[in-house]
Amino acid sequence: MNIQSNTFSLATAGILSTFLMVNSALAEFSDEQLQQAVDEAYEEFKDDDSGKNADYIPILTEVPSDLFGVVIATRDGKLFVAGDIDYRFSIQSVSKPFTAALIMQQQSPDAVKENIGVEPTGMPFNSKVALALYEQRSVNPMVNAGAIAAVSLVEASDEEERWDLILKNMEGFAGGELEILDEVFESEYSSSASNRGIANLLLNDGRLYADPEESLRVYTMQCSLGVNTRDLAIMGATLANGGENPVTGDRVLAEEHVPELLAIMATAGFYDESGEWMYSAGLPAKTGVGGGIVAVVPGEFAIAAFSPRLNEAGNSIRAMQAISHISGKLGVGVFGANPN
Repeated sequence: MNIQSNTFSLATAGILSTFLMVNSALAEFSDEQLQQAVDEAYEEFKDDDSGKNADYIPILTEVPSDLFGVVIATRDGKLFVAGDIDYRFSIQSVSKPFTAALIMQQQSPDAVKENIGVEPTGMPFNSKVALALYEQRSVNPMVNAGAIAAVSLVEASDEEERWDLILKNMEGFAGGELEILDEVFESEYSSSASNRGIANLLLNDGRLYADPEESLRVYTMQCSLGVNTRDLAIMGATLANGGENPVTGDRVLAEEHVPELLAIMATAGFYDESGEWMYSAGLPAKTGVGGGIVAVVPGEFAIAAFSPRLNEAGNSIRAMQAISHISGKLGVGVFGANPN
């Protein structure tokens, strides 16, 4: 038996069934209810000053720590907002599912499963222990090793085309132009010895599919893209809308591939806190050390939040609290209502 394949099939089947459950069971929320949920979450957690900015990328320590934004974006493009939603921050690891989506669209979900993997590591996002423990080395596109492998797996003839494809894909999900935050890129690339080591280990074991320095550089560019909370919400709403951007109407991911992507986000989107996140919030989501988080209510809407102060696992404290609060208040967890 192929345990990895079987586990993934079970996870995908679970997400598919809950996807149908959500679509059939969710009540219609009024605009007033959605705005009230956003406002309550913002007011409830805006004064929480616990945690601290990420410092392993030096420039991230300079992001104002008190920034906090919350957005709901519905599958028909409506936005409900509170706080600092226009501040541009680096997307960091929230970019990872969208490059996995590009591979699914360009090749197939099997290309992700077979060449990278879909099993959660249960370890920190930059863990090298996971590389040693797993024979396949890269086992999930939501952690650094798998995400660098994903960048290398994009079908491209050179670095310029690789980056152009990834950028256009991100812009397709966001529904507008995005730009690299140059200072973030320089800070991150100049301090990327750990990720460079990961790329070379992957190459050594046949799990990298392009030049390692090219893969690392494009991966760092991807993580350095500037987004605001509104952008993240639209990116998530595109997944909630079955892969079609609700603002532009452009299809960026085939609808039949969305459940596979949401399954990976549900099981590994929060690194070594993924189980706790699904237990408390019950939503497929992706977090990043830039302070952003996006969560998806399949078939309905996305919730995005941003705040730079992180917990020890690298997840934004206020953003986690806000999204979990909204999920509980509206009762939209994919496994059923889980009020907080």
